[in-house]
Amino acid sequence: MTGPLFIGLDAGTSLIKAAIFDLSGRQFHEAWSRTRIARPHPGWSELDPDEAWQAALGVLKRLVDESGVDSPEIAGIGLTGAMVGAWVVDEAGNALRPGITWEDSRTQALIDERLAADPGLMSRIFASSGSMMQQGCTLPLLEWLVRNEPQVLARARHVMSYKDFLRMKLTGLAATDRSEASVVPGSARERTRSDAMIALFDLEAVAHLLPQVRDSETFMGGLLPAVAQATGLPAGLPVTIGAGDVAATIIGVGGFATGEATALLGTTCMVGVCHDHPVFEPADVGLLFSLPGDRWYRAMVNVAGTLNLDWAFAALAPDIAARPDRFEMMTAMIGEVPPGADGLVYLPYLSESGIIAPVVDQRARAQFYGLSPRHQRPALFRAVLEGVAFAMCDLFDALEYSGERVLMSGGGAQNPTWVQMIADASGLEVHVPDGTQFGARGAALLAATAAGHFASVAEASASVADRGGATYDPRADSDPRIAHALSRYREARDRLLHPL
Repeated sequence: MTGPLFIGLDAGTSLIKAAIFDLSGRQFHEAWSRTRIARPHPGWSELDPDEAWQAALGVLKRLVDESGVDSPEIAGIGLTGAMVGAWVVDEAGNALRPGITWEDSRTQALIDERLAADPGLMSRIFASSGSMMQQGCTLPLLEWLVRNEPQVLARARHVMSYKDFLRMKLTGLAATDRSEASVVPGSARERTRSDAMIALFDLEAVAHLLPQVRDSETFMGGLLPAVAQATGLPAGLPVTIGAGDVAATIIGVGGFATGEATALLGTTCMVGVCHDHPVFEPADVGLLFSLPGDRWYRAMVNVAGTLNLDWAFAALAPDIAARPDRFEMMTAMIGEVPPGADGLVYLPYLSESGIIAPVVDQRARAQFYGLSPRHQRPALFRAVLEGVAFAMCDLFDALEYSGERVLMSGGGAQNPTWVQMIADASGLEVHVPDGTQFGARGAALLAATAAGHFASVAEASASVADRGGATYDPRADSDPRIAHALSRYREARDRLLHPL
């Protein structure tokens, strides 16, 4: 094993993961730890900051202890994590309240109040950020804190995202990156925060709580001595600004080239295309991410992805939900049911915040359509998997994507049966690259770029593109049941969504 090596630390909503990579993107070892989401009130989604921080320290320590890598071979740490939300800290980086995650919807009443006074509010936000604002974005959450927890903000020094909280704990320094700043909401054209957006939420008096914005592919500070002692890594080890999880995954999967389509089938289901300029069409739907290195990712999102399968195991198959072979058992189970799930349709709108593509509908909720006594557990599971696949077709349609291939990553991409369903439903060739921790790899590549080993983020991402993996060709033309099932899905969808 030859250096230099880089660690990518990826702070997801329910998992903190870390892995070690070399300059070719080869992964040597990974470690992870689960974190618990608290929902103390309807629509709330929070993480315990102390639990999250201890999980991050534990993951880094296990990575060092178990990998066999000599810590001096590690040349830097790259960061990524779940975007937006609100983590409120004091001058020392100590959290003053639970961290609020991206899926929190407590601000809906506040947003409704503003919409009643200004019906064009969401369109104005979209015209700046290129994204339909979700309830868990930082600026509406900050307004909620101003209104409901002023005593907390009076003690606060910073309000930041999850990965930025972890960086402050690692280095003692506060900052954020352009991918975060442009979606809080901010300005996609300027790739940073927007004074106009801050004013829109009457936040001028607390704008100083939002940390400085810097480029993702730069180092800012090094590991504090106490952190180094707790993890076994060298004190002063450089830590990057990093990027949000979407941006890091696009880099790590090798999807940074202009025109490349990428699908992320994780807790959230997202499809998008990389561009060399900001794309605001179609208007008032979907998201626009400012990637490092002057790229933009125009995306459509079904807010719930593998969350639907997690729910199905917990609600429909608690007897196998904890088994290590549950996915193999599920695959065998759905093999008993033909494509189309015997006429059963599942709409995968499981998030409490509704959906923002193919239309914006906060009231949209998951449901089965056409359920009858003949439908048993295998049919329900097939319907869930097909429902997510069909929802992805909606997302490609909203993007007006005319290409023939999509790169896919995320936990769902590890299930060949599910990936084949998506290829069949979409008519696209689906390529799943080798590897699992693409967000962490993207973060590590940002660290390698910061260290001068790549001339640009584009070069770093290109170095891992098209390097093995599995390709799934569509089979829809050979099985008319797939087209019929998609038609039934769209009939159910049109009955539910408002408007379409």
